[in-house]
Amino acid sequence: MNSLHWYDITGFVGVLLIVLAFFLQQVGRMRGDGLPNQLLNALGALGVLLSLLFGAFNLSAFVLEAVWLAISVYGMIRGARRRAG
Repeated sequence: MNSLHWYDITGFVGVLLIVLAFFLQQVGRMRGDGLPNQLLNALGALGVLLSLLFGAFNLSAFVLEAVWLAISVYGMIRGARRRAG
């Protein structure tokens, strides 16, 4: 069995954060357009991206997570502008 590297653990934590955000939204414990959900998704996507960059690269997974991160950041910016104005 191969030992896990830091980027493997980072990727697993990222997946956990994304799944946790989805689960909490589905059970009504978190709003889909709220900052906590967007942060969990952004941090999760970042974790998976790091695991792909430093571990075994997969282009389709990289594109998915890059878009996931971009949408999460967009949501955070949109929410901040809405709260400010």
